[in-house]
Amino acid sequence: DENMKINHVRLDGSQSHAQRQKSISAFQDDPDVRCFLISLQAGGVGLNLTSGNKVILMDPWWNPATEDQAIDRVHRMGQKRDVEIIRLKMTNSLEQKIMDLQDKKRGMTTTVLSGKFRKKSKEQMKDERVKEMMDLLK
Repeated sequence: DENMKINHVRLDGSQSHAQRQKSISAFQDDPDVRCFLISLQAGGVGLNLTSGNKVILMDPWWNPATEDQAIDRVHRMGQKRDVEIIRLKMTNSLEQKIMDLQDKKRGMTTTVLSGKFRKKSKEQMKDERVKEMMDLLK
C-alpha cells in the first residue's frame, strides 16, 4: 500500500520467468522488501520463502491442499522463526462457505486415511458435488 509505504514485490501468473525470479530475489535478499504478494496458484509450487514468517490468506481456495502447499513455501526446512498463518474471512459469505467445504474435505481425507472409507458410486459423488455447489450459492 503506497499510503503505508510498505516496500513489496509480487508474484502472479502474468509474470515472465525473469520477472518472477526478480521478485523472489528481492524478497529473499533485500531487507527493505517486507511484503510478498503472491497468488495461490503462482506461489504453490517450487518456492522456498523461509525469509518470510507470516502468511496471510485473503482468498480461500476450493482445495485446502492448495493453501497448504502455499503455506509450506514459508514453513520449510531452514526456517528459523515461528511462522504465523492468518486467514481472513467474513462470516456469512462465500469465503466462509468455501472454508466450511475445506473442513469437510479435510474430514473426508482423514476418513480415507483411517481406513473407514465406504466407496461411493459415481452417482452419489455427482450428487454430493451438486449439493456442495448449491450450498455455496445460497
